[in-house]
Amino acid sequence: MQVAILAHEKFPGRAKTAVGILRYADYEVEAILDHDRPGERVSDHLPDVQDAPIVAGMDDVGDVDALIIGIAPIGGGFDDSWRDDIRTALSRGCDVISGLHYFLENDEEFARLAEENDCEIWDVRKPHDDLTVGQGIANEVDAEIVLTVGTDCSVGKMTVTLELLEAAEERGINAEFIPTGQTGIMIDGWGNPIDRVVSDFTAGAVEEMILERGNDYDYLFVEGQGSIVHPAYSAVTCGILHGSMANKLVLCHEAGKEVIHSYESFSLPSIEEYVSLYENLARPVQEAEIVAGALNTSGIEGDESARDAVESYESELGRPATDLVRFDADDVLEAIL
Repeated sequence: MQVAILAHEKFPGRAKTAVGILRYADYEVEAILDHDRPGERVSDHLPDVQDAPIVAGMDDVGDVDALIIGIAPIGGGFDDSWRDDIRTALSRGCDVISGLHYFLENDEEFARLAEENDCEIWDVRKPHDDLTVGQGIANEVDAEIVLTVGTDCSVGKMTVTLELLEAAEERGINAEFIPTGQTGIMIDGWGNPIDRVVSDFTAGAVEEMILERGNDYDYLFVEGQGSIVHPAYSAVTCGILHGSMANKLVLCHEAGKEVIHSYESFSLPSIEEYVSLYENLARPVQEAEIVAGALNTSGIEGDESARDAVESYESELGRPATDLVRFDADDVLEAIL
């Protein structure tokens, strides 16, 4: 499928949905929309993903099948400055895929244009209607369940999960991805958007996916969300931890990060404290161990400096660690297997 991705004013550093799609999805990306960077290319900023031109808006994009909203602001709100591009896409018969908390299908103008031009709006964050509370039975499936957890939001949990899946599959391991966020759902085409689920049903929404796939695979790699210490998102983190009943955890961290993203008055605890918090919180429901770490070194220039940061994190964590995008996954995967 040929797509354009809207990432106005945010590409690439604050457009993790766009970057995730460029790196992992099967879509053919024809253009990135960012009116701050017209004339540039994806490769000017991200050399390790598929390349595409960056243009000012949909008027500069050729024929595509869909427009994807590739940014996810805090709270998932809609910016009315995007309206012209979405209107143009729908008027041309393009589907629109959105991971916002603001559901585009409920917007009267967008709904009318979609109907008039025989195209669809997919609000990825809209949960299905049959979710229930968890039963505490995810650990009954045949698969080993591995969950990525984080020291903060936006440290790379989805990326780590997908890199581990790819590394496992390259070894011939029968493994599956369990998407819990909007970008992961866009990439894999299925999943439950855990941060939009009624809080009583959070664990059940994760458990539902585990039960659906758990007896068909040897390993399930579950995408984590948020952080157990995050002042806004900790409830989502806890729901995934208990609902998945994972017995192996991978702790994801961003090199140099000391405070919580967008909540800078809150300092991050020590890595040792994170290990204790996650393992102790999981224990009453399912014995779980942090077996490895993943460090996001995207902000560090040079592989030698990045390796030094990984070694420091590994020492602090007391488990094997690496940057799974920058270096190979062997030691971390071995710790999991």
